[in-house]
Amino acid sequence: MTQKIEGSLPAAATLRTGTVAGKISSAGADRSGAASAIEASDSLRLTGEATGLQTLQKELSSAPAIDQGRVQAVRDALQNGSYQINPDAIASRMIDMDQQLAG
Repeated sequence: MTQKIEGSLPAAATLRTGTVAGKISSAGADRSGAASAIEASDSLRLTGEATGLQTLQKELSSAPAIDQGRVQAVRDALQNGSYQINPDAIASRMIDMDQQLAG
């Protein structure tokens, strides 16, 4: 099977530049009226879920990346020897992560 590659685009695919509602405007012409008419017809309506996600994103972006209270609690537990390591929980989470990465 072969396909012929031609150097020109079909008539339907040609690009029309500088036209608004069938009128061609010159390079120096004022186009603000046409642009505002196009922008005025655009609208955006968010669903309740999208609004909730937007609120959550704002909350998370303002929250600190590190919980300093938790870091200090772990530091104190390590220093006084009361930090408990649960090897079964660590192994289980490593296996879960491996399965998620494997797909």
